[in-house]
Amino acid sequence: MSARILVVDDIAANIKLLEARLLAEYFDVVTAASGQEVLTFFETNTCDLILLDVMMPGMDGFELCRRLKANPRTVHIPVILITALDQTRDRVQGLQAGADDFLTKPVGDLQLITRVKSLVRLKMLTDEIHARATDSDNSSLAEAMFFADPARTGKGRILLIDNRPSSHERLIGGLRREHDVELEIDPTQGLIRAAEGDFELVIVNADLADHDALRICSQLRSLERTRHLPILLVCTQDDQPRMLRALELGVNDYLVRPVEANELLARCRTQIRRKRFTDRLRDTVQHTMELALTDSLTGLHNRRYFDMHIGQLVEQANTRGGHELALLVLDIDHFKSVNDTYGHSAGDEVLKEFAARIERNLRGMDMACRMGGEEFVIVMPDTDQHFGLAIAERLRDLIARSPFPIGGGRDPIKVTVSIGLAVAAPPDDTPEKMLRRADMALYAAKRDGRNRVVADAA
Repeated sequence: MSARILVVDDIAANIKLLEARLLAEYFDVVTAASGQEVLTFFETNTCDLILLDVMMPGMDGFELCRRLKANPRTVHIPVILITALDQTRDRVQGLQAGADDFLTKPVGDLQLITRVKSLVRLKMLTDEIHARATDSDNSSLAEAMFFADPARTGKGRILLIDNRPSSHERLIGGLRREHDVELEIDPTQGLIRAAEGDFELVIVNADLADHDALRICSQLRSLERTRHLPILLVCTQDDQPRMLRALELGVNDYLVRPVEANELLARCRTQIRRKRFTDRLRDTVQHTMELALTDSLTGLHNRRYFDMHIGQLVEQANTRGGHELALLVLDIDHFKSVNDTYGHSAGDEVLKEFAARIERNLRGMDMACRMGGEEFVIVMPDTDQHFGLAIAERLRDLIARSPFPIGGGRDPIKVTVSIGLAVAAPPDDTPEKMLRRADMALYAAKRDGRNRVVADAA
């Protein structure tokens, strides 16, 4: 796994030790000796993870972490705080500052590399979403940061999988101070509830009675519905091999018994914040993709969507017997005169109503697209020429029969459409050939007087 790690410590010997361990695992390592040096570094550079010493003169690790997590350029970079202090209040302070994890000096090699690899994998996922979702001014990222904060957007929704009363009673008592918690004592049923519910975090007791907790965690990671759901494992201090194995399986974090209430809340807050952050960016990606494939005026698919899907449909018609395919090209008659006479706003109303009438009268499998201007295309799978002509004629009649309202107190206007039809001609037809034949049929409809349907004769 290749990643760039920034090591921050004011003691050169500590830097050299961590650098040697990371280089041995083929990580790219850069270093800094102060908080200000880190802030300067990020003005022109970036990295995949920060190993940050807490005890530094001037700006300590807590303050530097807060600044990094408040900056849109660095908020998504995981931070591991390294400290000689093993006090609960220090861990809680670091988590409140936005740290993703802790390592206590002296740092063991196995714990260091496992933690680093786990957070680097998470960073790579976030990077992919981040790159697709954010624009030049980071507005999407800033919005995701705002809505990720549980203090602004409400309680977290947590599922606790724990069949030991002595454990889950204590955990529930601490969690309900800030979150909505549901308990599941049957681990198998817990998998179903996690997949079907709207949870933001799953907490699993590592010492489940009669069940392998790591298998539950592994199954949560393998299911599509729970793949991105954070998992927090509660285990004992002497169970380090299982902790490390859990992190390798994709568990996001762990708590060691006896669980301190403030640390429990702080770690849950961190995981829920990250979940909301990535969900928001993922939603932004989905919205951006929809915009890229949708005509903003009519809501129909656009030319790009048509180009992406028509090839596969034609290929199916070429290679699968009985899978016929019809393509209609529709052009609103004399549309330029609508704009010239009534204005472009009236023309837009006509286009929107035209698209709505088309969409209301097609099957779910049919694909309607606006190609540009007043030209539309409809692709109809499993449709021969006879059925295609019947559909085209019905659409033509629906457009011509009822005048189009244009608002502003003006009378509705009469609109007609000319339609050209082409059907797939196996075994070597192509989208370009089909579209050309449908265009030729449309040209014939226009030439013969408009407001009519013409089928390609090929």
